[in-house]
Amino acid sequence: MKMPKSKLLNLPIIKPLVKYYVNYRVNKESIVIAEHFDQFLNSILVTDQELRNAVHHIRYDVYCEELKFEPENEQKMEVDEFDAFSEFCMVQHRTTENFAGCVRIVCPKDSEQLLPLEKYCEDSITDEVLTPKNYSRESICEVSRLAVPKQFRRRNSDKFEGAATGAFNEELYSESEMRCFPFIAVGLYICACHTVKRMGIEHAFVMMEPRLARSLKMLGINFTRIGPVVDYHGKRAPYHLSPEEFLEGLSPGFKRLSDNISRSLAIQAEKNKQ
Repeated sequence: MKMPKSKLLNLPIIKPLVKYYVNYRVNKESIVIAEHFDQFLNSILVTDQELRNAVHHIRYDVYCEELKFEPENEQKMEVDEFDAFSEFCMVQHRTTENFAGCVRIVCPKDSEQLLPLEKYCEDSITDEVLTPKNYSRESICEVSRLAVPKQFRRRNSDKFEGAATGAFNEELYSESEMRCFPFIAVGLYICACHTVKRMGIEHAFVMMEPRLARSLKMLGINFTRIGPVVDYHGKRAPYHLSPEEFLEGLSPGFKRLSDNISRSLAIQAEKNKQ
């Protein structure tokens, strides 16, 4: 009798080998991605209103038009109350100068400024230790509103049907560039962590799908779940993250990418001070 594949992969002898193979493939792929990421994509620290507007336009495309999480508006910009005390990072495609994604870091300064998960999902946090209320306002933040436009989430096999459909233009991007695009979200999380670390913030929180957290764990990115799944822009759960541990736990290839992003953001931050 033939053993089902799912049971075979979970055998005590096979499971460690599968895990080793997966980690090997991830590390190998991440090294290639790190080498190409800087060549095709640029990490940006948002420091002016023009870039902020670009962030709001990307979020509108993703959260309002595509996912229908927020209502559409004439300005075609997705803005909320938390943006007033937030920092932003972006990733830009060098050749076309199109923005490939954005992420927000909500940084409260006083007791009147809440994190989004404190306002909308406070009851979902069941961990009595890793909860925002246990820490000072200046030591916490929330990483949220991560958005990657459609054209940077298409695979090589997709056919180009025109810009209006949001399809992927294979004539515009090389195969090496397309290998980087699935990791834009990882790059944005790395950007956020370096920004948070630079600000001296020790505790980051995020609402995310558990399956995304599991996928990121394969890359050495560990989030600590602090509550059950709730219905908040889809099925999500609250997670805690130490920026320091996040950066230290990255797989070798992504550490290389992290170093490149860190240098780029540091240069931009220094220029912004001048």
